[in-house]
Amino acid sequence: MAEFLDALTDDERAAFRALGRVRRFAKGEAIFHEGDDAGGVVAVVSGTVKVSLIGVGGREVVLRFSGSGELVGELAAVGDRPRTANVTAVGPVEAILVRAADFRRLALEHPRIANLVFDNVATLLAEADRQRVDFATRDVTARLAGRLVELAQTAGEADGDGIRITLSLSQDELAAWSGASREAVARSLHLLRELGWIETGRREIRVRDVEALRGLIG
Repeated sequence: MAEFLDALTDDERAAFRALGRVRRFAKGEAIFHEGDDAGGVVAVVSGTVKVSLIGVGGREVVLRFSGSGELVGELAAVGDRPRTANVTAVGPVEAILVRAADFRRLALEHPRIANLVFDNVATLLAEADRQRVDFATRDVTARLAGRLVELAQTAGEADGDGIRITLSLSQDELAAWSGASREAVARSLHLLRELGWIETGRREIRVRDVEALRGLIG
């Protein structure tokens, strides 16, 4: 998703920061919960947050991961509705929190900010549609390959002959993001290792052949 803070002009960014307060969150700390009052928007300054829901039987469903510069919580803030998802710090996170009423006023005073929010919402809807198609038409290994390609692009560092994914995720989180069981994801990771396309360690993945993963996605 487009990085909201980077897309602002200097004046817009200064106005946004002036309305907000900086908060720091520890790994695993909840920033807000599904069903909470609308509250405000959260702009991630550094770190990564996990956006998720609790599905049937208490099972977590990961919608996405948002990193530095990205905006979360805008749907509830703009619509003045309860939160529609849980947002949790994956690691140490620094963020700017702006109250909903202040953010709505800012968007009225700076129409370009409103356009950026509309673009963000459109991207969220497109991602949701893509995720539904993935779950309906791709098997677990293909869905996992898509997540690994996305991580290589957004949280990857060149490492020898591969790309090391810097975001430390558990197999449970990969499963929740891929719409699969932990056991199915473990089998798919084993297959991709056997093919030589990835290497894995404890909460560490290195992609050795990103093009092969893209080919699996189709």
